[in-house]
Amino acid sequence: MMKETITLIDAYSQIYRGFYALPLLSNSKGQFTNAILATAKFLISLDRDHYSPYGAVVFDKGRPEHRMKIIPEYKAQRPPMPEELRGQLPQIRELVEAFGWRIVEKEGQEADDIIAAIAVTFKENQVRIVSADKDIAQVIDDRIKMLIPDRNGAGGYVIQGPDEVLARFAVKPSQIVDYLSLIGDSSDNIPGIDGVGPKTAAKLISQFGSIDSLLSKLGQIENEKLRAKISGASEFLKKNRQIITLDLSLPDDFLKDVEYFHKSKPDIAKLKAMADDLDLKSFKKELEKMAGEGNQVPAPAIAPKPAMKKNEGMFTPDLFG
Repeated sequence: MMKETITLIDAYSQIYRGFYALPLLSNSKGQFTNAILATAKFLISLDRDHYSPYGAVVFDKGRPEHRMKIIPEYKAQRPPMPEELRGQLPQIRELVEAFGWRIVEKEGQEADDIIAAIAVTFKENQVRIVSADKDIAQVIDDRIKMLIPDRNGAGGYVIQGPDEVLARFAVKPSQIVDYLSLIGDSSDNIPGIDGVGPKTAAKLISQFGSIDSLLSKLGQIENEKLRAKISGASEFLKKNRQIITLDLSLPDDFLKDVEYFHKSKPDIAKLKAMADDLDLKSFKKELEKMAGEGNQVPAPAIAPKPAMKKNEGMFTPDLFG
């Protein structure tokens, strides 16, 4: 029997999503508040619909030099963080901690790597990863699953496990790195092989199993132009695999203790004070409702909906700026 569930949130993925989902709201002091409000609503709905007693909100911090050395243009296309959002980050971090979540970050580390490392470390716990990033799918199995945005009109999040990955990408989670190495990832400025799209990549991976097998059996590729492109891309594919493969080593030893991720009860008094200071009346009403329920958000009573099949990842601007 698996132990309690750990929920791991890709912080900037959710913050940017909320920032662009709501109008650019401001309070009576002229402070922008839309991303703060969106984050508050997200954390409330997440605990309501997908409650877990353990969790962390994981932030990118600084430039991932190990990837920049492989591809200097990594994420170079992303615009700087909007100043309207940057000014909200201190309150967002304060909000996250007041809701009882642990914040995790490490200089020079990307959130995806830390999330994946934590997920694979606690082998007796179910793990739910809240992210829209395709590369996270490489660690999905029967224990580790993703919560991805539901774009079918109902809102909220749906679970993506091994079956959903196969339905969405036509490859298994263990083949995601090779699949993305072939097609690239425009959101990270990782180029793919010219002319190789998702369908072609999935067909090649399904036929050969892996890039290594594909390169060793080039003669079996029937399309002459495609064979020529792949035959000359061995080093290119090697670099892509290096940069897309997530680092599964924990950056700090204290992260090996599952109790480090034990969520505390929301600090309703502090959250109300923040709501008052930021003129977030709708948020305060939600807090009053939570207070009436004893600060506890029960686990969902209904089974989660199946995940969408199409790639619904969301563009995220520069996180290094």
